[in-house]
Amino acid sequence: MKVVNCVAKMSTNLLVPSIELPLYGKRIVVTAPRSYAVRLSEQLLHQGALVIFMPTIETCSLENFVQLDTVLRNIETFDWIAFTSRNGIDAFFQRLKDLGLDCRVLKNCRLIAIGNDAERLAAFEVKVDLVPQKSSPEGIIAELAKISGIGGKKVLVPVPEVVGVPQPDVIPNFVTGLKNLGMNTTCVPVYRTQCLDKKLYGVELDLIRQGKIDVIAFSSTAEVAGFLQMVTSKADYQHCVIACFGPYTAVNAKKLGVNVAIVAKDYSSFAGFAKAIALFFQSNS
Repeated sequence: MKVVNCVAKMSTNLLVPSIELPLYGKRIVVTAPRSYAVRLSEQLLHQGALVIFMPTIETCSLENFVQLDTVLRNIETFDWIAFTSRNGIDAFFQRLKDLGLDCRVLKNCRLIAIGNDAERLAAFEVKVDLVPQKSSPEGIIAELAKISGIGGKKVLVPVPEVVGVPQPDVIPNFVTGLKNLGMNTTCVPVYRTQCLDKKLYGVELDLIRQGKIDVIAFSSTAEVAGFLQMVTSKADYQHCVIACFGPYTAVNAKKLGVNVAIVAKDYSSFAGFAKAIALFFQSNS
């Protein structure tokens, strides 16, 4: 019975005629890097969208591991490890494996993950000690603030090394919040985020300029910054509806001069983002 229910749940939208889906015929550009774009695209496809893959940034391995390796070999000195992204989780555990370190070296650390990233962390068979109710770095701060004696605790924050685009203020603000709690905070790069060359996207950028794209979906500030390096002015994307995965990306997009029309209220998963885009068009039909 459980198997039948599971299959039925998975197949619901597959049996609905495409024309009846809320994003039928809507061309949506996804600017997320590969690691996120597949999951976001799947949710948009379930809503009937025509997804166009155009990552403006990519995530890749560090060129220099000296700082990270030093931290990992002394990981037992940290009380907390605060992961702010799935990429950070994957890169962190990949390097542990490369160094021949067992996950048991984390036994004295308490681990934090945001939203559905907790599932990814649990996949490495480690205990997830804190998942903030509010799926954001600010949510982590709010939960840590409730813990007695948090001041003076050592916290490690795995972060991206950002290359070619301005450093978003999300991580710096998060670190400031941790320090304001009195925590001894260490940031260490675990992977690289870098801008991609706009020459890759002649066709896609032409479609955007011609007004043939309905939505540009941004899941991070770095994606917005990368996209803006690929266009000449607002006129290039004036016909597109801009959607952001949560209020933090939206606020930073606006700071960069982008007019945001859609902001997901449920930003704990990409399903919430796809639903927000679908609701926008349903309410404006």
